[in-house]
Amino acid sequence: EIPELFMDYICSVTGKSPSTTGAGSEGALTKGPFNAIMACADLNNCMVSMILTGYGGFSSAAGWIGPEFKVEHDISMIIPELWCRMRPEEREPEYMIKHGLLERVEDFQFEGRNISASRLGWRITEKFVRKFLGRMFDNPSVVFPEKMLKPELQDLAVYADGVENLAEAEKKAAFNYFKDGAIHDACPPLKIVLHMMAYGHYKGKAIDNPEIRAQFTREALLESDWYKQRLEIKQERDVALTKRHIKSLGDFLNKKGYEMEAKRLEITSKLEKMKTDLDFISSPDYLTFLEGTLGADPVHGGFPVEDQTSQELE
Repeated sequence: EIPELFMDYICSVTGKSPSTTGAGSEGALTKGPFNAIMACADLNNCMVSMILTGYGGFSSAAGWIGPEFKVEHDISMIIPELWCRMRPEEREPEYMIKHGLLERVEDFQFEGRNISASRLGWRITEKFVRKFLGRMFDNPSVVFPEKMLKPELQDLAVYADGVENLAEAEKKAAFNYFKDGAIHDACPPLKIVLHMMAYGHYKGKAIDNPEIRAQFTREALLESDWYKQRLEIKQERDVALTKRHIKSLGDFLNKKGYEMEAKRLEITSKLEKMKTDLDFISSPDYLTFLEGTLGADPVHGGFPVEDQTSQELE
């Protein structure tokens, strides 16, 4: 689900390129050289896009799956083969959950410590293996035995240590957003995720709190003031862009010696169209037209600073 998926994105422990998700704990951290803005701008856009579209995020294992199973490259190599054998509705997380094809990974106690395994999200079940991987293999349970699906059955201590390492890596990655002030550029759902990663709670509420989970729904997004702000910013930028187009076209029409070229390119009609477009883009109807779209990120200083952030940093 989106909160846990973004913990994965931000930390980048799965090998996903940090060039797309920001500085985390893996790879060459190639974010900086070609994108000088704070990572929150990209993450905000990604968050809004995924909430609006209901996109389901999936990740596959790489390297070791518990101490007994090693994958020389990663299981993602077979995912396209698997996905093309599934009907569109079968690829939806809701379908998989409803039919017992996915199971939630739960927190557990180990040697007096709480192991936050729920950060792993959901995982495939034996039923998933039989139903879908059976379309690729004659005996899928041999390729994906129970101990691979449930690594804790191999060695609970190793499993607990792996989850704790993950939580520590996520905490370290999230703290960077507080140290450099990027947290103030995070949209409210992203801010919740970063607080969960760094402190384990948001305003005293855990990640499984219904009020917290509700912030990641499409309904909550569309009703929020911060999303409406994104649409207003998009409108402002589109108005500014259209005005620049109008000026450029007008300047071209006024160039001496370019009369025939302007006629060939139909600059006059294009200028009139831009003026008509500007009327629409400047109107309240355009904001209604933008509903359900990505909008535009304020980039810096667009969201109010919350007291909790500064207090916790102290």
